[in-house]
Amino acid sequence: MPQENGVEEKKRYFVIKHVFHAFISLLVLFGLVILFKKLYFDHNPEYWLEMFYGNSLVVHMIYVGSEVLFGLFPPELFMVWAYNAGNLASYILNILFFAAVSMGAGHLAFWIGRLLAKKIGKKIRKMKFVEKQLPTIKKFGGVIILISALTPLPWATISLIMGIIEYKYRYYSLFALARILRFVINGFLIYQTGNYFF
Repeated sequence: MPQENGVEEKKRYFVIKHVFHAFISLLVLFGLVILFKKLYFDHNPEYWLEMFYGNSLVVHMIYVGSEVLFGLFPPELFMVWAYNAGNLASYILNILFFAAVSMGAGHLAFWIGRLLAKKIGKKIRKMKFVEKQLPTIKKFGGVIILISALTPLPWATISLIMGIIEYKYRYYSLFALARILRFVINGFLIYQTGNYFF
């Protein structure tokens, strides 16, 4: 019983610590977007509108590339673009598109991880850092997936790691559904606060 309490306490600490870090990252991200708007966009909106807002195909291609290449840019930047680029119907369609691409990129990364596990899995597992962290990652796999799905942690990278350690796909798929929640919540927040900040 005391051992179970210790595990639960470790899990709670792990979750609180990473959620706190992710929350701070999200605040910093929103702060940077607002700062960019105030310092650059507001002074020369025509340039930025012509460069990005006028060409949705380019924006969508950049987003797909970013998600497939392990989240180079946070999805919220693209949500802000979608907010400024059209009406409510267009905004909702863009959010659905962003969520679908992100989910697809995560699953793709997971299966790439599985492929890597077959090819070079033993070598990766023998690396000191991986060997040290592997028991924690396996023990808290579901929690790690949930945290990365809901926060600015690199989603595709975590998905890749879960594939490499051969985490069960059905559990990955289940926890990965939380990714959709991130787009719903942040999409709603951006839409509600857009007039004040964006």
